[in-house]
Amino acid sequence: MGIFKYKEKNEISPQWRIKQKCLDLILECAKSNYPNEFGGLLRADADEKLTIIEIVVLPGTIFGESHAIFKLHMLPIDFSIVGTVHSHPSPFARPSDADLQLFGKHGKIHIIAATPFNNSSWKAYDYKGKEIDIVVI
Repeated sequence: MGIFKYKEKNEISPQWRIKQKCLDLILECAKSNYPNEFGGLLRADADEKLTIIEIVVLPGTIFGESHAIFKLHMLPIDFSIVGTVHSHPSPFARPSDADLQLFGKHGKIHIIAATPFNNSSWKAYDYKGKEIDIVVI
């Protein structure tokens, strides 16, 4: 599979991928923080810039029942950070207004994991909040 996929009207968009081990870690972190939200950053492979390989948890991140507050001043200078990940302690993986504000400011891709935190209860979004597909590898 190539790294680009065709959309409507011959538009080309990147095809994001995520390592299964990274997705498993995201889901496990979400489960272990429940009923609080979990939050972190997504790191892409340096060579395959569209492949998410790790999550980074910023020091001082606050995990609450209805929010995860990132201490963005702790954000490292790291050009491999491509977006954010957080959980919703509900079965709904739709972004809130606060999520959309975060998406628009920090990264190209964002993942929300919802209960029950399994392989079918998460979704990915672009920086505008439009749902996108990610291939799990």
